[in-house]
Amino acid sequence: MMLRPVQMTEYAGREGLADMQELVQRTWSPTSRLHLGDLAWERASNASRSAGSWRTAVWRDGGQVVAWGWLEQPGHLLMTIDPARPELADVVVRWFRETAEGEQLAAGVLETEQHLLDALVSAGFRRDDAAPYFTHHWISLDALDKPVVPDGLSVRPVRADEAAKRAAVHRAAWSDVQPSKMSEESMATVMSTWPYRSELDWVVENEAGEFVASALIWLDEQHQVGLVEPVGVATAYRRRGLGQVVNLAALHALREAGGTRAVVCPRGDDGYPQARALYQSIGFQPGSRTLHLLLG
Repeated sequence: MMLRPVQMTEYAGREGLADMQELVQRTWSPTSRLHLGDLAWERASNASRSAGSWRTAVWRDGGQVVAWGWLEQPGHLLMTIDPARPELADVVVRWFRETAEGEQLAAGVLETEQHLLDALVSAGFRRDDAAPYFTHHWISLDALDKPVVPDGLSVRPVRADEAAKRAAVHRAAWSDVQPSKMSEESMATVMSTWPYRSELDWVVENEAGEFVASALIWLDEQHQVGLVEPVGVATAYRRRGLGQVVNLAALHALREAGGTRAVVCPRGDDGYPQARALYQSIGFQPGSRTLHLLLG
């Protein structure tokens, strides 16, 4: 049987997210690198800072999206290919090599995405095992511990009018190495991006009304799987168990919303073991890891 020719559409900037999410959700399995929440968070939270340099290409067979490639950085490729059309991986990698800028081209896949890995290796990419990597961690929602909130603090979901405070706690938690650029505008973009749900965006609040920890979960209703992304605790409130508290509260809310399991993707190497230790203390179990590949 001859396959019909596919049609490519290229996007610049923020466009193309819905097409990308459509394919990710339709083809998702536990062996997939990306959850539709990954795309929602990465593209919404970075839209005001990075969208000007983004290049995205989407391939369609008729009206159905069957492949896409995204230069999330000028020389770094993320892609999703319908497993039923593995030959398109070669097409996307070729587009990447013709389009990308920079002296060193790189790509990231999950080790279980063999159809993507084969295309990259055939094009001359090699594994960089010295690079940081991430490990998918999984938890079933049928036997969650209850969060124990320390005295003087409370835990609750975010309200729609609290983008400024929600951005502030993100900055307080993610400014260790360099100042976070999360603004109220960027957080408002996140909160307006499908499939964001405020009832799955949880915070720990102190007596002064400040948010001091947060955990956001993105629910794929079709697969009943929630992605935990991101989680943070303000530096002044660390080592008090608030990472566990806010995660467990959000996971309970995910179960109430119809989720049956959750996935989170912390660093798997020993360069930053703290996040992995937190999730494993809650009950997440490690699964597949990501691979970083370089051209040449």
